[in-house]
Amino acid sequence: MISIKQPEKIALSFMLAALAALGACSSQDMKKPAQEPNASNVIHPEIWPEAAPPFPPNPALEAKLDAILSKMTLEQKVGQIIQADSSSITPEDLKTYKLGSILSGGNSGPNGKPYGSAADWLAMLDAFYDAEMQGPDGEVMIPPLFGIDAVHGHNNVIGATIFPHNIGLGATRDPKLIRHIAEATAIELSVTGHDWTFAPTLTVPRDDRWGRTYEGFSENPDVVRSYAAAIVDGLQGDPGTPGFLGAGKVVASAKHFLADGGTDGGRDQGDASIDEEGLRDIHGAGYPPAVEAGVQTVMASFSSWRGVKMHGDKPLLTGVLKRRMHFDGFIVGDWNAHGQLPGCTTTDCPSALLAGLDMYMAPDSWRELYDSTLKEVRGGAIPMARLDDAVRRILRVKFRAGLFDKGRPSSRPYAGRTEYLGSPEHRAIARQAVRESLVLLKNNHGVLPLDPSKHILVVGESANSIASQCGGWTLTWQGTGLSNDLFPHGETILEGFQKAAAAAGGAVVYSADGKYEGKPDAAIFVFGEQPYAEFQGDIPNVNFGGRNAAMLDRMRALKKAGVPVISVFISGRPLWVNPEMNASDAFVAAWLPGTEGGGVADVLLRKPDGRVNYGFTGKLSYSWPASPTQTPLNVGDPDYAPLFPFGFGLTYQASAELGVLPEDAAATAPSNTTLYFAKGGAPAPFHLYVGDGTAESPADGPEGASPKGGIAYKAASRQAQDDSKSFVWRAGKTAYLKIAGTAPLDLSRQTNGDMTLSIEARVDNAPSGPVMLSVECGEKCRAGVDIADRLSQAGAWRRVDVSLRCFAAKGASMNAVTAPFRIDATGPLAITVSQIELRQDPGDALECGR
Repeated sequence: MISIKQPEKIALSFMLAALAALGACSSQDMKKPAQEPNASNVIHPEIWPEAAPPFPPNPALEAKLDAILSKMTLEQKVGQIIQADSSSITPEDLKTYKLGSILSGGNSGPNGKPYGSAADWLAMLDAFYDAEMQGPDGEVMIPPLFGIDAVHGHNNVIGATIFPHNIGLGATRDPKLIRHIAEATAIELSVTGHDWTFAPTLTVPRDDRWGRTYEGFSENPDVVRSYAAAIVDGLQGDPGTPGFLGAGKVVASAKHFLADGGTDGGRDQGDASIDEEGLRDIHGAGYPPAVEAGVQTVMASFSSWRGVKMHGDKPLLTGVLKRRMHFDGFIVGDWNAHGQLPGCTTTDCPSALLAGLDMYMAPDSWRELYDSTLKEVRGGAIPMARLDDAVRRILRVKFRAGLFDKGRPSSRPYAGRTEYLGSPEHRAIARQAVRESLVLLKNNHGVLPLDPSKHILVVGESANSIASQCGGWTLTWQGTGLSNDLFPHGETILEGFQKAAAAAGGAVVYSADGKYEGKPDAAIFVFGEQPYAEFQGDIPNVNFGGRNAAMLDRMRALKKAGVPVISVFISGRPLWVNPEMNASDAFVAAWLPGTEGGGVADVLLRKPDGRVNYGFTGKLSYSWPASPTQTPLNVGDPDYAPLFPFGFGLTYQASAELGVLPEDAAATAPSNTTLYFAKGGAPAPFHLYVGDGTAESPADGPEGASPKGGIAYKAASRQAQDDSKSFVWRAGKTAYLKIAGTAPLDLSRQTNGDMTLSIEARVDNAPSGPVMLSVECGEKCRAGVDIADRLSQAGAWRRVDVSLRCFAAKGASMNAVTAPFRIDATGPLAITVSQIELRQDPGDALECGR
């Protein structure tokens, strides 16, 4: 595997350019003009609800803060308001830069891995803590906060309990259960020495195309409001009691303030154009109860409201959250999100602090941001009063969390107590959550619950994949490519069925692809979405129907043969599945259930004596679409006509027959934005082209050449007939090969998210000169990098990965990519290509330079 990536510093400098779409000729130092308020985005704090924080005035605490602030140097104060990622800072750095916090992002675990054992985590955090607490005699020593995204359990440590994602928890309508989950999560976080989780997510997703829909409890603000205090109390403990932020408790962070789930088109990090009342009543619903429960931190959203980025929205951050809601903790940023503000870069952004942000999340930009912030305080651009207020808020939280007394992470209660990771008590809570989250959408002829003593066929790779049932934010950011042995306390859905059947004298036969011998008494198909996180889960519509044609054919054949067919749908959102639903006698929405797959069998199978084991209690917390394009779709909308409404859910006591549903809309497939070449050609909406100079011709056919003969192509075979294509540049001729779509692609989020342009190819004749791999972004806009040295060895298949940030660094407008792949070369050169796509950075990228 061969990868190419630009130097880290260059990538950081150009991240803003890629995200803010400054154009192909944008300089890395260019800043946009400041965003100005207008009549459409004016906030009126007085119409927002007040909150009653649970903390009475504490003169003694404030006196301690005054004393520490008076002893701190300016350098220490600036350090407190900056948070670095553990993959981009060393303990040695902390001896010089006394930062306020260290986070470990979705792929930033110990020893350069995305995840680790409890011992690995404690060793890493101890090293950071020890370095932070070193200094000359008399210097104020302030412990760091260690933060992590524990969003459905402690999902970055081997052996932890992984609970259902929030979309499933929303279906339970059980705040008491939510508190128990939060309590268990806090204990497991304490085992690894973490102080702070970036949870709960209080988003109210209003468009299911959003890739973070599953992180929200519901489209209905009432459900979110009912859970907010319960989860904060579970994580932090009850304010005013001795247990508040005591042993086995962690600092919580309500996120993402505000309207991350209300962006137009469900676009991650996009703009919400709703009115102020909608912003307040829908998307602000969870924050007053969270503040009243004593939540200590709030994370600002990447998104905007009516064109104003949240990280720079002073009326909302300061006027509403801090003043109106009386929030006295601190506001933390999201991953380099301050760099998206007009007038800012990731390394220089006073306007975020001035707007009310208290701690920058500057994972890999922390050093330069520290230097620039220090200069701006000294120069007066940042008033000392604003800096002191931010530092006071951070210190207040650290005192409440007891950090000044707790000592090293490994010395604290629960630290290293691995018996609490995936403990029987925590697994029981998770299994209960799975049972309560299941929603029965169809149960014709009362086919469920099944008799476990029968011969049951279980079909689908997802049935035997803990990673699939956990989804994103599981051990890695995206949650992909994980084997079952990484979950020592986990159980697959298949294993749950097998154990239940064995206890009743029945038999479960597993078939990943649906092939079987001997007619079963029933067939259970487990299928759905594969794991994703954030923008990588954004989709253009909500169609899933017919995505796996072979599986659908198996379902139909079994049903036609008289075998009851039950579908267990794994997904992070409601999707249009009419073909699969018609092919099923029963259909269960299982969401993303986590590591306790046995909870599915608890409900779908009877007890050995024939009685019902557990019934269905889950109710939809999101509306289910009646067509592939029926989104946004939310209860209370005008002309609200879903297939299944918010709150729907059958039970064994109250069931109903579902008729045949229309399937003609299945032709509306999701638009492809990441796969550019596969199975011998460019999939829609892309096409292949070859050209010499200004002369260009299509190259989608099996064989041909460019207009002037500089490059020839023909079908080739790798694993199947004509599944690849060979391209030959003639000696001395300059020509190009490119793939272009029918409309510009916005790849800014993919660029920000460390994705690469990945090419699987065989070199048949190595090049003798430069080979420029580039992207086009409109007329006279092209940026590329020479990959000739990566194609120097002929004969073997290999993969070349080039970070999208390389193209941004060369000046490409990554928000308007017209051709995501182009190779220019002078012959001789011959390559055979089998696949071209965007993929997650493999992590071993080489530097590509400027």
